[in-house]
Amino acid sequence: MKPALAALLLLAIPASIVVAATSSAPQVSATMADLAQPLPLPYDTTADGAAQVAAAKARARASHKLLLIDLGGNWCPDCRVLAGVVALPGVKAFVDRHYEVVAVDIGRRDKNLGIAEHYGADIKGVPAVLIVDPQTDRLKNEGHYAALSDARHMTPQALADWLASWV
Repeated sequence: MKPALAALLLLAIPASIVVAATSSAPQVSATMADLAQPLPLPYDTTADGAAQVAAAKARARASHKLLLIDLGGNWCPDCRVLAGVVALPGVKAFVDRHYEVVAVDIGRRDKNLGIAEHYGADIKGVPAVLIVDPQTDRLKNEGHYAALSDARHMTPQALADWLASWV
C-alpha cells in the first residue's frame, strides 16, 4: 500500500483504536460508574513535592520505568477520577508495569509549582500529568500534560489509552 493511502486510512480510524491496536494498552471494560466511591483522595497535602519527585525518579531509574508525575489537588474532581481509573485492576497492572507514579499536591495552584517549571510545563488545568524519562530527566509528553484535565468526561478506556500512548 502506498504511504499516502495508508496515512489517509489511518486518519479515518479513531485515535483510541489506533493506540489500543499499536500498544500494550489494557482493555478496560469498566465505566465511570464502576469507580470506587467515594473517589480516592490521591494527594498528600503535607508532603514535600520535590522530595516525593526525587524519590520516585530514583525508583524509576532503578526499575527502568517512566516517571509519571500527577500534579493536582484533592479538591479537583478530574484528579480524583484519574486516580480512580488508575486504581482499576487492569489499568493498575499496566501502570505498575510501565510507570513509577507520584501524586504531587499543588494546593490551589500555590505550592510545588517548581516541579512543573523544571520541566517547562505551564499548568493551566489539573490534573497535569508529566511523563518523564528518568534517565535523561526530560519530559516525553511536552505540550500534552493537560490532556487529562477533563478526565471526568473521558471513558476509563480513553484514559488508559492515553497512558499507554507514552510507553
